[in-house]
Amino acid sequence: MKYLVIGAGGTGGSIGAYMTQAGKDVTLIARGEHLKQMQQHGLKMETKKGNYIVNPIKATDMGHYDEQPDIILVCVKGYSLGETIPFIQRIAKESTIVIPILNIYGTGGRMQEQLPDLLVTDGCIYIAGEIKKPGTILLRGDIFRIVYGVREPQELRQELFEVAQDFKDSGIEGVLSDNIRRDALQKFAFVSPMAACGLYYHVSAGDAQITGEPRDTFVKLMKEIDALAVAMEVPFLVDIVTTNLQILDTLNPEASTSMQRDVYAGKSSEIDGLIYEVVRMGERYGVPTPTYKMIADKARADGLE
Repeated sequence: MKYLVIGAGGTGGSIGAYMTQAGKDVTLIARGEHLKQMQQHGLKMETKKGNYIVNPIKATDMGHYDEQPDIILVCVKGYSLGETIPFIQRIAKESTIVIPILNIYGTGGRMQEQLPDLLVTDGCIYIAGEIKKPGTILLRGDIFRIVYGVREPQELRQELFEVAQDFKDSGIEGVLSDNIRRDALQKFAFVSPMAACGLYYHVSAGDAQITGEPRDTFVKLMKEIDALAVAMEVPFLVDIVTTNLQILDTLNPEASTSMQRDVYAGKSSEIDGLIYEVVRMGERYGVPTPTYKMIADKARADGLE
């Protein structure tokens, strides 16, 4: 199948590199100096298992892409999602499947409303990656898992099973979920508390890996999302606190969320979808979220929107 990955940061760039190495037909959509470096020198991957360069790697911008992909993996930040919709409408064929892999919960459903003629699934990813510099992706951990699936059983298509196999061929753990609402919320129950806690205390993973206030707050935030999951009738099948603390404790101590890095750099960030939206969800479902509200109030007081 022909793949298009929109966004070539830590998520999209890593997917493109791994799948290209496995011989899959994949094109990355990028821009600026990052795109230029990839086109001229390939994509350098710095991983715990060693550094290497994937060259050549197919990369272009939205204006110059002229193919019709079978699968579109959307790996942009939540605040950049709007510009992808007209692009997808232009290049998709009737059978194209769109798989959003974003941090923001519920992205697939919102995209489906804007792309009614296509199948849009939901999805999430477990990875610790970022652009170290243009043309270079830094992976800080071993985990590389993509979970995706349809919201309604009748939407399930054979191509989605083929995607899982292509991921496996590429050294990526691909999980075709039978309950993506729950599984995507489970991922959100990690990245949202991690981002909120990291921003509030201005800390990285290492500070939350040891006993102390940041770790205690991380636990409180997870428990609030756990209560939301029950109210939304998608209760987790695992102890979310134990599960996510185990994930946290495997991370490189220097790891942080992309939302934190964007805020620190004065850029647009996903703070609305990762923090403020949880407070709104609590209000909609009648679930108290005092820890999230405390962090949201401080962030707004600091002028973060």
